[in-house]
Amino acid sequence: MTKVLVLGASGQIASWAVGMLADQGTTLTLFARSKARISKVPNGSTVIEGDVNDRTALAEAVRGQDVVYANLAGDIDRQARAIVEAMEAAGVKRLVFVTALGIYHEVPGEFGRWNRETIGASTLDTYAAASDAIEASRLDYTVLRPAWLSDADEVAYEVTQRDEPFKGTTVSRKSVAAVVADLVAHPEKHVRENLGVNKPGTDGDRLVW
Repeated sequence: MTKVLVLGASGQIASWAVGMLADQGTTLTLFARSKARISKVPNGSTVIEGDVNDRTALAEAVRGQDVVYANLAGDIDRQARAIVEAMEAAGVKRLVFVTALGIYHEVPGEFGRWNRETIGASTLDTYAAASDAIEASRLDYTVLRPAWLSDADEVAYEVTQRDEPFKGTTVSRKSVAAVVADLVAHPEKHVRENLGVNKPGTDGDRLVW
């Protein structure tokens, strides 16, 4: 049975992913700053209240896992470096890490300009630094760069590679969770790849919901 550590388990994408991963029969460890904010705790899950920047707590959580799935915010570059260090020290190889669209100026046209202005260059640069730290590691990573997120109860997505123009403008949180669940179920897929994730048919100069 696959053991999965979910970092940022109280997040909205993670809430969908936790349910999907539980349905797949994985053994879950849910790590969040506040236990009370984790909306779904499947039977048999381990819950840890802690901060990813706490190297000791993170190292203990990573030890013995098969896959680490990280869906974080804030000083994500620092957190990424901590995760890489903990995983390499523990010999845990498979990482799925969520960042954001636009970190490589890969979003074309007017929407790309609007996206960078709206999110902010400094925030995107922080996410890019996190991705760079992961790509420089020895891990079997997949970095995900979702489009703007909706709460639609649907799974509809396509992916683009890092060196391809980003497609679309939006995607559902449930869809991103489905990508995560698929990577856990098939850990050989998209190893050491950096993927944009969007809903097909949502291209435009502004958000297409």
